[in-house]
Amino acid sequence: MITTERLHLRPLTENDTDWWVHLHADEEVARFVGRYTPDQAAARLHAIRRQWTERGHGLCAVELRATGETIGRCGLHWWEQFDETEIGWTFARPHWGHGYATEAARAVLDWGFGPLGLDRVTAMIHHGNTASTAVARRLGFTPLREDTVLDRPCTVHALDR
Repeated sequence: MITTERLHLRPLTENDTDWWVHLHADEEVARFVGRYTPDQAAARLHAIRRQWTERGHGLCAVELRATGETIGRCGLHWWEQFDETEIGWTFARPHWGHGYATEAARAVLDWGFGPLGLDRVTAMIHHGNTASTAVARRLGFTPLREDTVLDRPCTVHALDR
């Protein structure tokens, strides 16, 4: 679907359930995005697939082009309660610090502002997630407001086309 120099992004499906559970089982990953049981992961992935069908976008699995290994997720999520499209990224810990989140998110933003025609994208980053805040800043996001997402305080950053 989206290809960069090092990465390939494809829509997540229910077939990714075991991988999703494994990704979120890491304590450092779960600190900001939570843990999932297999049933919770299947339900979340079903909702992601539904968003792809209804809105034409959703979260993607991020794979290394060189090996095909799935190393994270990145994509767009529509929040009805906020009337906003958010970009999100989560990567397995061995792949932190290699620029993959920035590379994947930049490609997703190009897709969102280009073919999808979005005017604004937000990034909802939980307090204390300094790595994601740094990615958002590298991409040009600026703080918009403080809010609560999934019962946790966060800073909502925004980037306009």
